Amino acid sequence: MSELIEQARAFAIAAHENIGHRRKYTDEPYWVHPQAVAELVASVCDDPTVIAVAWLHDTVEDTPVSLQQIESRFGERVAALVEDLTDISCLADGNRARRKSLDRQHTAAAHPHAKTVKLADLIHNTQSIVEHAPGFARIYLEEKRMLLEVLQEGDSQLYEQACAQLRQSLRILATKG
Repeated sequence: MSELIEQARAFAIAAHENIGHRRKYTDEPYWVHPQAVAELVASVCDDPTVIAVAWLHDTVEDTPVSLQQIESRFGERVAALVEDLTDISCLADGNRARRKSLDRQHTAAAHPHAKTVKLADLIHNTQSIVEHAPGFARIYLEEKRMLLEVLQEGDSQLYEQACAQLRQSLRILATKG
């Protein structure tokens, strides 16, 4: 593992652990999510910067860590990609549909490497949503379907995997009624 990836891994774990961040449905330590995203990214990309970004993708959005701290610690390229992956909407922007639309527009303008990380994020988050929250899954999966429309510049293998994951989740949800 490169030094950059190891530093990003340690930083992300500490950032999420410092606030006691847990996965919503499984109560696992939150860092298992960036780890899974980083592993998916590493399966299709050997660029240490992109894998480091996968580890860091939720730190600014979900912890007190700022983009300035990311840039200071990891450099401009990492910070720019993390910024591409950080939702820009806030509650004052309106209802959920409006906020997700704003975030999708932000993602549409993202660098292809950020879109690759976003695809891995989508894959991992979609894997258990139907099982743990079938009611919310109907809204969530539609949001992810629309998000996939702007992620085509990401890695093609992950794009196909994300599309397949979405189709499978929709089939499972349909059988639940």
